[in-house]
Formats: sequence, C-alpha cells, structure tokens
Amino acid sequence: MKILIIGNGGREHAIGWKIKQDNPEAELFFSRGNGGTEQIGINLSLDTVEELADFAEEEEIDMTFVGPEDWLMKGVVDTFQERNLTIFGPGKEAALLEGSKEFAKDFMLKYGVKTAKYKTFNNYTEANEYAKEQKYPLVIKADGLAAGKGVVICYDKFEAEKALDEMLNQKVFGAAGNHVVIEEFLEGFETSILSIFNGNEITPFISAKDHKKIGEGETGLNTGGMGVIAPNPYFTEEHFKAFEKDILAPTLKGLITENLSFAGIIFFGLMITKDGVYLLEYNMRMGDPETQAVLPLLKNNLTDVLFAALKGESVELRWRDQHSVCVVVASGGYPLNYETGFKITGTDKVTCPCFVAGAHLKEDSLYTSGGRVLNIVGTGDTLEQARTIAYDNVKKINFDYGYFRHDIGKI
Repeated sequence: MKILIIGNGGREHAIGWKIKQDNPEAELFFSRGNGGTEQIGINLSLDTVEELADFAEEEEIDMTFVGPEDWLMKGVVDTFQERNLTIFGPGKEAALLEGSKEFAKDFMLKYGVKTAKYKTFNNYTEANEYAKEQKYPLVIKADGLAAGKGVVICYDKFEAEKALDEMLNQKVFGAAGNHVVIEEFLEGFETSILSIFNGNEITPFISAKDHKKIGEGETGLNTGGMGVIAPNPYFTEEHFKAFEKDILAPTLKGLITENLSFAGIIFFGLMITKDGVYLLEYNMRMGDPETQAVLPLLKNNLTDVLFAALKGESVELRWRDQHSVCVVVASGGYPLNYETGFKITGTDKVTCPCFVAGAHLKEDSLYTSGGRVLNIVGTGDTLEQARTIAYDNVKKINFDYGYFRHDIGKI
C-alpha cells in the first residue's frame, strides 16, 4: 500500500505514524514532510497541484491524504478526481466552509446551524460605523485564510477601529481581509470535535480541548496551538447531544442539499455557553495539534476508516478508554520572531509519541526549523497520568531557547 500525505507539520507526522502503527508494510510519501516524517517515509519536494497529481499517477499511489487547508483551496482534490486518483478531502467548493468565513456563516444561517449573530462588510467606513453601535467584547474576523491569525477579540470601539483598519485598509492579511465578518462575542469554553464525512453521514471523533495562547493560564498572543487534551473533561454527554441536534444534523442537511458531498474531515470548533452549544467555525481538515492528541486514542485501523469513507460506507469509530495530553515545545519568541537551526537532543530517550512539527533532519540529528518544533503526547488511564507522562518526556528534550507551557491539561 502506497500513501501520499500532503503537508509538513506535526499533524502529518501523526497521521503517518498512525498509518505505520496499523500497517507496518505501508509505503509513505510526504510532500514536503519534515525531519520526523523522513524517519517513517520518503520526503518529496512537490510544489504544485500538477506535480502532486503526476507523482500519484506515476507511483500508483493508493490514496492521497491532504493535511493543510491551503492545498484544499488550491483545488488539489478536484484535480486528483478529474484524473481518477484517490484522494481524501473536500473539493474546492466545500473547502470554502473553511476558506471563507462569510461563506461559512451564510451556510450556517441558511441551514439553522446554531452560531453567533454576525454581519459582513467590505467597506471600512460602513464596518466601523456598525462596530461603534455594538455591544463589547466583539469579534472581528478576516474572511479568508490567515494562518489562524485573522480573528481579533475587541474589547472597545477603539480596538475594533484598529482591527478593521488593519484588515480592510492596511491589508495586513492580504486578500483574506477584503471582507470581514463582525460577530457577537460568545462567553464559555471551547471544544474541538473532528469528524469523518463519507458523503452521506458525519461520524464525530472524541472531543478535544485546545490551548491557543502562548502564555500559561491562557494569556498572551494567539498561536497555532500550544497543547491539547482529549477527551475534553468539560464537554458532557448533554453538550454532545446539543451538538448533534443544533450543529451536526443541520450541517449534514446543508452539505447534501448543496451537493457538497465528499470523503474527508470536518472539524467543528465549538463554544459551549450558558445558552447552549454554538459553532464558531468549520475547518475542513484535521486540526493541528488536535490530531496529535486524538489519533493515539483511536483503536481503528486508520486506513480502513479512510477507505471506507471513500466508498461511502458507514464508519464506526472505537476509542481507548484513556486520556491524552499533547504538549507543544516551541522556539523561544514564537509566535513572533524566533531563531531556528538549533540542534535538538533527547528525542531518543522519549518513551511516548513524539511528533515533529518544525524540525529537519541533518546527519541523523534534528534541528529546529519552525515556531512549533515538537509535540509530545502522553496517554494514560487518567488525565493526570497522561499529563505526568507527557511532561516527564518533555523534560528529556533540549534545544536552545526551547519553550513550552507547564499547564497543559491542568484542570
């Protein structure tokens, strides 16, 4: 079995790791991959959709898995399908549910998906006048893909004015900020739920809790994620039933009605408030680092699940009755300015899953190459046990200016 995985982060390493755990004989290819994926497969340097499709055709790849959202918006799935190549992920139109917040919010409104009230603008003056009249805090989002940085919580009209000016006038997010969504602020706690869509039904994964801020106690700047725990201990069975009724069911109806069927992942970013469960956003791919926390708890053979979904067959997911804690070890200075090129030591002493996010391999040693460098994942019968295993192994890792939060999973 030959599998091509598109992407170069910890998520792609975790997907490859799980496939190798389930199918040791599988041949894995990563484009572009990293120092971790190079240890379980072959890294490629393919830069266009056509190059990826040519490689899949020439090598007779059995399935391609798309990791990052930007490749979905480039239409990689559409091109592969036109060439009768097996690929897991949504086409460009369905990917707009992540690629355009305006498109996603209009979809939610049309099909009765429970979400925050909102309005969209492409004109700074009109947006600013509207924002002045709103209740604060207020959330302002760049419409397009902004590497997870296009969402600003504004606590007064001056912060809103600054955010709108940066997005609509200064174009700090480029074309992603040509339109903005202004929506009400929801107070509560967030939950991430990955799911698998087979074109007919959506099967949710266990819940997860992301830690977005760089500082302990959820302080400081937003990041791509500094850690994850699964399942989310605050997310109850009652919350799950509300999610199924108010979010999952109407989403499924909308996808089928709009003829947006595909075999792929839908990530539901939820906010649980005193007034119920709301959808913050869709992602149309695996979350990072949620994937790294969730996959080690999955009992199923992942490739069996993916191929079943591609055939439109029902999928029954089975989970270990355990907890996981994923701790991200980052470069000092992230998410702002940071240096790379530092040698990493101690990974050979780690006794739990260690996924490479931003490091390359040189002469059998790993060197830092990104902001988020490693994902260390502890699993255990209790959350505290998983947490202890994760942090005991984090302490074995060393590289110059390495940084991690000490409170991931602390309840």
